[in-house]
Amino acid sequence: MNHFVRLSFLLFIVVLITACGTTKQSLTRIPDSAPKREFRGAWVQTVGQSRYSRMNSAAMKHYISDMVRKFDEAGVNAVIFQIRPEADAFYQSELEPWSRFLTGEQGKTPDDPTFDPLAFIIEECHKRGMELHAWLNPYRVKININNPLAKDHIYWKHPERFVQYGNQLFFDPGLPENRGFICEVVRDIVTRYDVDAIHMDDYFYPYPIAGTSFPDDNSFRMYAASQGFSPSQRSDWRRNNVNLLIQQIKLTIAGTKPWVRFGISPFGIYRNKRNDPNGSDTNGLQNYDDLYADIKLWVEKGWIDYNLPQLYWEIGHSAADYTTLLHWWNANNFEQHLYIGQDLKRSIDKNELGVKIRQSREMSFVHGNCYWYGYQILDNFAGVADIMRTDLHRSKTLIPAYSHLHKGRPAVVKKLTDVYTEDMHFLTWEAKKEPLNPESAQRFVVYRFRRGEKVDINRAENIVKITPDNFFVLPYEGGESRYTYVVTALDAFHNESKPAKTKVKL
Repeated sequence: MNHFVRLSFLLFIVVLITACGTTKQSLTRIPDSAPKREFRGAWVQTVGQSRYSRMNSAAMKHYISDMVRKFDEAGVNAVIFQIRPEADAFYQSELEPWSRFLTGEQGKTPDDPTFDPLAFIIEECHKRGMELHAWLNPYRVKININNPLAKDHIYWKHPERFVQYGNQLFFDPGLPENRGFICEVVRDIVTRYDVDAIHMDDYFYPYPIAGTSFPDDNSFRMYAASQGFSPSQRSDWRRNNVNLLIQQIKLTIAGTKPWVRFGISPFGIYRNKRNDPNGSDTNGLQNYDDLYADIKLWVEKGWIDYNLPQLYWEIGHSAADYTTLLHWWNANNFEQHLYIGQDLKRSIDKNELGVKIRQSREMSFVHGNCYWYGYQILDNFAGVADIMRTDLHRSKTLIPAYSHLHKGRPAVVKKLTDVYTEDMHFLTWEAKKEPLNPESAQRFVVYRFRRGEKVDINRAENIVKITPDNFFVLPYEGGESRYTYVVTALDAFHNESKPAKTKVKL
């Protein structure tokens, strides 16, 4: 290699290293335009949190309002907030006591007895055009057996319906009356609150403790034979118990408010290939065999409305490679709504977050991502909120339409016009909003196009606002700029109306 060629080669290597530098910001860059529809969720866990019990009601309102604002600014469009961590409540309930993670003592009323955290966070999300998914743990009652239960907890009425496993207390999943009670809790929430979805994660039968069997001998003796299961089929019986719960919850929601969705976030491995030739090429704990959660069946049967597997491993992980699992779920989700659970810290530590989001967007049947855990976005851990705002989520986006629940369009908005007052310049329009008619307008999308720009509402970068209001305050740009504004309506299933447009001078 002569001197000129060698120098040119070295310069090329320097340029390549510079372009692919090791900073988080550079490796998370996603040059492609964001999709117009993409689920962007964030989990906010309350179990194990002491922050809420240290706040009074006024402080908590401020905290929740600020939380939702920060998520909105980071491009998150769905908050998954844990409202039932231990068969208790972050909301007003006559079925279960106030959570100890809310007030410091289970059953203790907040200092302001009229304050309802669930109602408040729903209002804060909806006024920003975001969703609130109510996250429930179905079976867990105590994460530590020594924690006291409130005097009105259902355990004291029916202690025979509960079992201790390790150092924790659970509803026995094998008892029909427990499934009925959990569905009663779900019905109560869906009836009284304007939640967008009921959400459950990976905690069905508890994670196994080595050398310790789950203590369900009594319920197995009572129900297995009558349900068609032999003494050697306890695993199948347990899976059937969870199947029955999932079916009953779906029917409960559909019979109460059919536009409210039901989503599950399972552990990231369904089955390993060594146990099932159709499983993933992985080597880890399995939903089907260890947690008795047949998530693949639930999706296939339509018992859930979205599947959100937790793919928390790194790319190239020896036991559970992220990319391998992403492709497996994409190929095994029956073309239903599929979102991917992302572990923020692991991804950031390995500088993989941008790559993972890009890979998820390349999948034919993946419709978004959800981030564990949301507090890291609120704290801007390693600058992740900045990266989301300026790169990963730099355009607003709509929730994917749940057309399997309803396929149609809400009516076009009418009388779209701009109005001047002494104080402001704003767009206004008319649309008939009927809160109990899910096919009517529930939210509105405002798009903006520069003069001469083609009006194309399929481009996410033209979305300027998603709002429940029928007006939009316009910016002032000196009175010489001309734009075309377009407004569409969204129904409760996120189907979008045809556009209405008007020209505006700013």
